[in-house]
Amino acid sequence: MTNTWKAYDPGLFYDELISPKGNPRKPAQKLVNYLKTLSEDDIVLRKQAADATIREMGVSFTVYTEQGNIDRAWPFDIIPRVISKKQWDKTAAGLEQRLRALNMFIDDLYHDQRIIKDGIIPEFVLKQSKNYRKECEGISPPFGVWAHICGTDLVRDKDGEFYVLEDNLRVPSGVSYMLENRSIMKRVLPEVFEKVDIAPVWEYTEHLFSMLSSLSPRKVKTPIIAVLTPGIFNSAYFEHAFLAQQIGAELVEGSDLVVPDDDCVYMKTINGLERVDVIYRRIDDLFLDPEAFNKDSVLGVPGLMRAWKAGNVALANAPGAGVADDKVVYAYVPQVIKYYLGEEPLLPNVETFLCYDDKQREYVLANLDKLVVKPANESGGYGMLVGPHSTKKERETFAELIKANPRNYIAQPTLALSTAPTVIGRATMEPRHLDLRPFILQGKDTYVTTGGLTRVAMKKGSLVVNSSQGGGSKDTWIVDTDGEGK
Repeated sequence: MTNTWKAYDPGLFYDELISPKGNPRKPAQKLVNYLKTLSEDDIVLRKQAADATIREMGVSFTVYTEQGNIDRAWPFDIIPRVISKKQWDKTAAGLEQRLRALNMFIDDLYHDQRIIKDGIIPEFVLKQSKNYRKECEGISPPFGVWAHICGTDLVRDKDGEFYVLEDNLRVPSGVSYMLENRSIMKRVLPEVFEKVDIAPVWEYTEHLFSMLSSLSPRKVKTPIIAVLTPGIFNSAYFEHAFLAQQIGAELVEGSDLVVPDDDCVYMKTINGLERVDVIYRRIDDLFLDPEAFNKDSVLGVPGLMRAWKAGNVALANAPGAGVADDKVVYAYVPQVIKYYLGEEPLLPNVETFLCYDDKQREYVLANLDKLVVKPANESGGYGMLVGPHSTKKERETFAELIKANPRNYIAQPTLALSTAPTVIGRATMEPRHLDLRPFILQGKDTYVTTGGLTRVAMKKGSLVVNSSQGGGSKDTWIVDTDGEGK
């Protein structure tokens, strides 16, 4: 194991476990020391144990391909990522600050739009927003919160600091894999958990239940909560079923719910109709209610928006929350924080170029080979250009797309994403690039996960970590240590 650390170039990337001098970072000291005691056969056995556990637990995800939907076992790497508690506490405070400001921003947009009137964000950015819902204007959800569950993607650059890459406020996914990764690790490396003070992650489900319960329009001891899923063919169905089971909620599809003339939502049961208080929806806005949005939708519930507007059911996340998902809006989040909270952002954005601005667009078009270009409202790593890995033809295509609709594109520098040792092949350990998706809950109170879902690009040199495009994941350890913060 010792020789594998020599493959890292500390001058190019920040390594999560090893310092530039080749020594274990203090938070990872005990882990690395343990890994060095393992033989190649030990690594193989633990990898096999992880794969068997994943199959036994049924942890899977669906990949959409031209050949059809493929259900795959969850790709998992047995070498965890380690972050010190000291640095995580600072990061968590920044995430909480960010979501508070974003919820104030969303609430403002659907009411007075002060931030636009005061010239902080251009009016056309809102008017051309794909996810702004006029149907939500004037509605005031509980606590003024629209995005109750947020998955914010973080990356580390060469300096070892966390930067926000993007916010996911529509229907963020992945938290179940964060929880299952921990279960797998406890089976694979139980000895390390006895030696290292690792922050727990399973309290997330308790906080999710408490947050959803706090939204209930009926002040009952145990509100009825339902997880609304598109069904078994959705790529995140495993997560929908998992979370419903963990919080004691009903897992329902649109056909299981009905909204009669009293504008309340009821669930069909063998004993008749039972009123539902809170819906954790995993369906996009436009498919939620055929009365209000897409008339052809068979996934949603006719009348659901009527019930929500009447205050008879809570929806998490609220329809319209995706207006803050826009990557053009992302570029303004530092100003949003200052405007609503009067505070400096605790977490920095990645430098971002707005293609609707003439000068910034000119720079982007002249440097497409160096930049990452993203459409404003795509997700999952789709529809983007990674300049250094692109062909001349691809850059020419994107240049035309940007010129045709500059409002729809942003560009960012190609980051030197941090790396961590990852088991490749039988037992070879090589560096692979990472990102991190922690989850933030906001209702009556706010909660940030201890760590999050670390996604890893399993292909050498790749910066694309999404599981749908070949990425995998690691367990994320927040370790309480008095050592260095990084």
